[in-house]
Amino acid sequence: MKTSFLKNALIVPVAALSLTGLIQAQDDQANATPKPKFAVLHPKPGANLEQPEVKLPTWTGSFSYNGHSYSYVMVGKAPTSNAATTIKTYIIPIKVVIGSHTFDPTHVLTNGNTVIQNTVASPIFDKTTTYIQGGVNVGKTQYIDAYQRANFWGQVQTNTNYHLRLGVPTVLAEQTLTPPANQSSTGNAFGVSAGIVNINWFDAKIQPLLKTLAIPANSLPIFLTYDVYLSDNSGLSGCCIGGYHSYTGVQAYSEFTYADVVGAFSQNVSALSHEIGEWADDPETNNSSPCGILEVGDPLEGNPNYGAYPYSLHGFTYDLQDLVTLPYFGAPPSTSVNSWFTFQGESLKVCENGS
Repeated sequence: MKTSFLKNALIVPVAALSLTGLIQAQDDQANATPKPKFAVLHPKPGANLEQPEVKLPTWTGSFSYNGHSYSYVMVGKAPTSNAATTIKTYIIPIKVVIGSHTFDPTHVLTNGNTVIQNTVASPIFDKTTTYIQGGVNVGKTQYIDAYQRANFWGQVQTNTNYHLRLGVPTVLAEQTLTPPANQSSTGNAFGVSAGIVNINWFDAKIQPLLKTLAIPANSLPIFLTYDVYLSDNSGLSGCCIGGYHSYTGVQAYSEFTYADVVGAFSQNVSALSHEIGEWADDPETNNSSPCGILEVGDPLEGNPNYGAYPYSLHGFTYDLQDLVTLPYFGAPPSTSVNSWFTFQGESLKVCENGS
């Protein structure tokens, strides 16, 4: 479920609540059932934005469905260009401290890697996996590049040099956030002993880092948290957002959490695969389709294993989410590999699960 949240959320001070209200709120949180979801945050209307010296490379295409034309902007060069694009990538680890609990991406996992190292070593950035979809070899490459090649296979099969790759990530200095009690909590969600943070508070803290850290607008900044879900309030009743992508009006960026519980929502890089797929196909968060905004991960997040498929690499099993292809949104089936509606070949109808 894709949700857009207001940038300036109304915050009610805890002190203004009665004791009865506090007890009721705590009971509500304890009894709340977390729901797996992702989010998109749109640019704030009317923002006076300074244009950057460099811009993210994008291309524009369109398709028709039921007599209506739908245009889109995507990252890179058009598949018909027969050209490769590599996007410089930054990972910004975010340590979150909630009371006595610390959620740190430098945490060492059972395979000996930190969360950061395991992310960098994943098929999102590693180029050594060969992707064969329904008997068709779409490339030995990164996961999102393989997806995008399959997405436009009708063109890519004769323009085989087309690629959309991510550069080897530059890992920036870890940043620490300490959300106040009225913007955060802790709880058990999907078997994860997780931190929970209000998404509006969180985004307001990380967005300024794009300037502070001098991240260029032609790159992809990825904010990485560990075992921290975002919420549309501050607890389990508004939880759990595994990741989101956004656009400031000049800079596209993404956030995801790495959960290290097998089978959990947002396990390892599954949320990252979701968000990078959506960044690639909707970097400015405003592409349209017959079923709403063109978000390629959302229709599959409710599937078994949250839509993720296992890939073994470097002795570790990564979970990467399936993504819908353009025919799902109404483009001609011949657009994608095998006329499939998803990268993994799930049988769907146009807009069957919404956007």
